[in-house]
Amino acid sequence: MTQAGAPLLRSIEILDQHGERRSIEIPAERPLTVFVDKRELVTLMTLGAQPELLVLGYLLNQRLIARRDDVQSVSVDWEVDAAAVRTRAGLADLEARTAHRIVTTGCGQGTVFGEAMGALDGLQLPDAQDARISQRQLYGLLDSLKQRDTVHRRAGSVHGCALFQGSGMLVFAEDVGRHNAIDTIAGWMLVHGVGGADKVFFTTGRLTSEMVIKAAQMGVPIVVSRNGVTAMGHDLAMRLGMCLFGRAANRHFLCYTGLERFDAEPQAAGPAPA
Repeated sequence: MTQAGAPLLRSIEILDQHGERRSIEIPAERPLTVFVDKRELVTLMTLGAQPELLVLGYLLNQRLIARRDDVQSVSVDWEVDAAAVRTRAGLADLEARTAHRIVTTGCGQGTVFGEAMGALDGLQLPDAQDARISQRQLYGLLDSLKQRDTVHRRAGSVHGCALFQGSGMLVFAEDVGRHNAIDTIAGWMLVHGVGGADKVFFTTGRLTSEMVIKAAQMGVPIVVSRNGVTAMGHDLAMRLGMCLFGRAANRHFLCYTGLERFDAEPQAAGPAPA
């Protein structure tokens, strides 16, 4: 794989409410057209922080690949805003497999191929006794995110996702859309051979059906969001036995589903650290 990360921020001049001109930073956004075996597949709008992982995670979450070995190489060239993916054996019936697209509410317009929506019956998350989270662990996770220097903190306008084992952060990704950020996490897991059964996934974005499906495909049974949940996201999580937390910040949260995975400790609900 190439390592073609692009600058994440750009400086611009603005006029503020006091009539003063000053420079601020805003997130970069650029198109990345993905070609698979020289055939154009999709154009993703992205920050460009980890484009190779984004492309791998996108292919994985769309169920176009199943294993790391399905892909021979991923090359990103920002001079032409393109990612070239070479597979080892080709993708059989690519047109048929990508013909049924469902437009989702993903920021920047996400898509879920019909095959991914239809594969939920084959997904099985670990039992509740094997994948749990305590209230203290949840607070530790949220506290670690507060300490992180992020594009969102400096410039806003992006979503962030992270993968945790216990309260320890394994990987963090930001992008202009929450679906890109989760795909980047999925790509990292694929490259490093990391499973999701004992992990917790965090997102700043709302928990739509798309986000629940992708987390389930990654094998992650516990999902935490700073935002809320949609009705379809809630119903899918119930069906899958997934634990969903929303409105999670500082010492506040709502546990929407999967209470059997949560060890509540109301006594831990003290003030958040400064």
